[in-house]
Amino acid sequence: MVWKVTDTAEALFEVDDYEDFVQVQVQVQAEAALRNLATSHPYDAPREGDVALRSNPVEIADQLRSEIQDRLQRAGVEVIEARISHLAYAPEIANAMFRRQQANAVIAARTRIVEGAVGMVEMALEQLSSKQVVELDEERKAQMVSNLLVVLCSEHEAQPVLNAGTLYQ
Repeated sequence: MVWKVTDTAEALFEVDDYEDFVQVQVQVQAEAALRNLATSHPYDAPREGDVALRSNPVEIADQLRSEIQDRLQRAGVEVIEARISHLAYAPEIANAMFRRQQANAVIAARTRIVEGAVGMVEMALEQLSSKQVVELDEERKAQMVSNLLVVLCSEHEAQPVLNAGTLYQ
């Protein structure tokens, strides 16, 4: 936190020793303000546009500065800047947050994989049709889409299967 005395008379008359007051009060008031911010804002934003501790450091710093300023105003002290330098949670909370973060990353990756696979399937069907390689009825298209999506979205390599007979049995 960066601060300065703006009203020396206020600083001298309201508190006995403003340096001691600020050092003690900064610790106490900063912790109280930080607790208030931590309970009113999530660590990670669950939705786009939400203010979160991790993803919106400027907004959080402004709120923290404002809240500490309100608490130190009577001492004639102006809080110029206040920032969170380190934010640590209890191990069990941190572990749960980390698992949630991992789950969100897996979901985002899977979403991207599916979007890419669907695009590839559409392209394959369009090219097969436009180049007249093979004419597929709706049932065969559905089977091909299903097979391509399984192959493209799978975490394991595809195992080829040779069909020696006809598609219709």
